[in-house]
Amino acid sequence: MFNSKSKTSFDATSANTSTMIGAGTTITGDLESNGDIRIDGILKGNLKGKAKIIIGTDGLVEGDIEGLQADIMGHVTGTIKVQELLYLHGKTEVHGDIYAGKLQIEPTAVFNGKCHMGANIANIVELKKEVAAAVNQ
Repeated sequence: MFNSKSKTSFDATSANTSTMIGAGTTITGDLESNGDIRIDGILKGNLKGKAKIIIGTDGLVEGDIEGLQADIMGHVTGTIKVQELLYLHGKTEVHGDIYAGKLQIEPTAVFNGKCHMGANIANIVELKKEVAAAVNQ
């Protein structure tokens, strides 16, 4: 019945998982996910994902976002760091700096901040943080 070879329904190392924060939900605090994550509610904190991040049309993030890819359709106030493609859809509003490998912005989207692009931009940003931390110690 309880075999050590059997898988549980929750596998924290699985990269094929998806998490959804539904409309009407407010979370205060940082979130981290190994799989895809979609925010249709409100997140007051930082979001770090190792896969695709989606902020729905009703989604609101007040904090920094970091991930592999991101599709933003809602509102973000904070820094966005995406290693691959960052896509700002429709009536998106982003207030903060962007670091992305590639950036696609629809004409109706609003972006206020600085944009840094390039294939290795996310890696360069992390390296700068590590150097600054080492110097300050």
